[in-house]
Amino acid sequence: MHWIQKWHAAQTQMRKVWALSIPYFQSEEKWKARALLAAIVALNLATVYMLVLLNDWNRLFYDALQDKNQTVFWQQLLRFTYLAFAYIIIAVYKFYLTQLLELRWRAWLTAHYTRRWLAHKAFYTLELLRFTKTDGQLADNPDQRIQEDANLFTSYTVSLSMGLLNAVVTLLSFVGILWAISGALEFEFDGTMYEIAGFMVWMAVVYAVAGSLITHWIGRPLAQLNFGQQKAEANFRHHLMRVREYSEPIALDQGERVEAQMSARRFSAVLKNYLALIAAQKRLTWFTVGFGQAAVVFPFIVAAPRFFSGAIQLGQLMQIASAFGRVQEALSWLVDNYASLAAWKATTDRLTSFDASLHAAEQIFDKKLEQNNTETHINIAQEAPEIIAINTLEATNFVLRTQSLDIALPHGGLVLKNISLQLNPGDKVLLIGPSGSGKSTLFRSFAGIWPFTAGTVQRTPEFERHAMFLPQRAYFPHASLRDALAYPMPAERYADAALSAALDHALLPHLKDRLDEEAAWGAQLSGGEQQRLALARVFLAKPRWIFADEATGALDEAMEKILYERLLEHVEHTQGAIVSIAHRAVVAAFHTRRWSVVTQPGEVVATIAAA
Repeated sequence: MHWIQKWHAAQTQMRKVWALSIPYFQSEEKWKARALLAAIVALNLATVYMLVLLNDWNRLFYDALQDKNQTVFWQQLLRFTYLAFAYIIIAVYKFYLTQLLELRWRAWLTAHYTRRWLAHKAFYTLELLRFTKTDGQLADNPDQRIQEDANLFTSYTVSLSMGLLNAVVTLLSFVGILWAISGALEFEFDGTMYEIAGFMVWMAVVYAVAGSLITHWIGRPLAQLNFGQQKAEANFRHHLMRVREYSEPIALDQGERVEAQMSARRFSAVLKNYLALIAAQKRLTWFTVGFGQAAVVFPFIVAAPRFFSGAIQLGQLMQIASAFGRVQEALSWLVDNYASLAAWKATTDRLTSFDASLHAAEQIFDKKLEQNNTETHINIAQEAPEIIAINTLEATNFVLRTQSLDIALPHGGLVLKNISLQLNPGDKVLLIGPSGSGKSTLFRSFAGIWPFTAGTVQRTPEFERHAMFLPQRAYFPHASLRDALAYPMPAERYADAALSAALDHALLPHLKDRLDEEAAWGAQLSGGEQQRLALARVFLAKPRWIFADEATGALDEAMEKILYERLLEHVEHTQGAIVSIAHRAVVAAFHTRRWSVVTQPGEVVATIAAA
């Protein structure tokens, strides 16, 4: 029963590898990939053929030494030069083409997963889904999956598969040679003579099978330990990245001691797992190294009686030893590669779980598409909240409309219910309510990125093309200022005059001379400057529909008043609309309508009243 389970586990593993591997060889690069693979297979076969020739050379060379035949000795040395030169050429190009295939495959796989991760807001959806009850089934650290696991998977898959091919071909090539030259073992038992044909072959099989079983028994923990090591390393690296990202607030809070403790705790997990890993590898190394060393002398011990009896010559003994070594090495492929197989399994499992997580995010997007152009209300289930239905409708009397919209948190609890709102051209709406009441989440639902939503959101095609959302903290790429200002559009789309005018309009004239300077603008600029740079994007891109979530909260009232006046001028000029989340009276004065979050007495879930 145990071995049946192991067999099923091996089949499952191979299905995972096949599912991860086959897309590349069916992709737009399939002919280059297949040609490279075919060339590598051919070179591996040529390598085995050269080993067969070198095995035959062993017999002739050592026989010449035993017979003191100087002519044959020099002939075989010259022949060895040809064989060695050919073997070197094959080995060099086998290495080069193998590395080239790994590189091309990794490049394609990295681009493939990066596209899927960034498509349809999957990178955002995955982070949200991690807060649901399916958290344990979702991939952590997607950056590591794309950067490290994709690299390790291609490297291990190519090297191990070619190694296995080599082992199989070597076995098929040398087992016949060993069978023919090893002779039969004759012995008497209970008065009867017995003969075992191809005795050295059977000894190689017994030696290798015993070694493989012991290796598997010793090395079983390695796969899980490798998986845990990759996860612990990724968690430690992720924490350091967070410290770098939030360096200023950590410094202001004097949080160095706490961050050091948290880093030490995560690194202790790395060390603890690594100590367990090297302990397991040490136990395996004790056996594999000993097994390999014993394999050097084992064929001589077994074949020595026939040599000393005169049944075989020195050259034949050396040929037997060489052939035995090749057969035993082929049969012991599992022993030699067990640690690599364990690491490969861990990498495959991590990449498979990442692929499954991306598929889950893609299903959410596909469900949105299926619900497109429908107005059926969907009840939110606490265990598995449904997603938003986005309708693109031709309309002239409204920009955005919700009907019976319910919004839940990632863990399933409702935060807003039965929201029915309408945004019209020319509207200036202030969304107000207590902190944490779901205002920002409502904006996310308007944008179509919040998956834990049910009901209907109707948006016009004009909205799809000309809406801009300003979060409380905008994102700026680590790039030139012109790229940060034009984001997400390419900077080449805008002339320098337009970029400078947008900075002037956002009260950032001092940045006009730094358009080509590359910097981490999110860290270099103050909070107020970052909000003004985000507003400069509005003045540059000229959207018609603006959703501002505390977009001027870091500014003083005088500057906030100036910028909101300019935003309103822009909205009136484009005949658009603006919805703002804000608490200051200076902002409220620029709005003519209000959406208020209202909680009924005795209830936690709120709704929104429009006025």
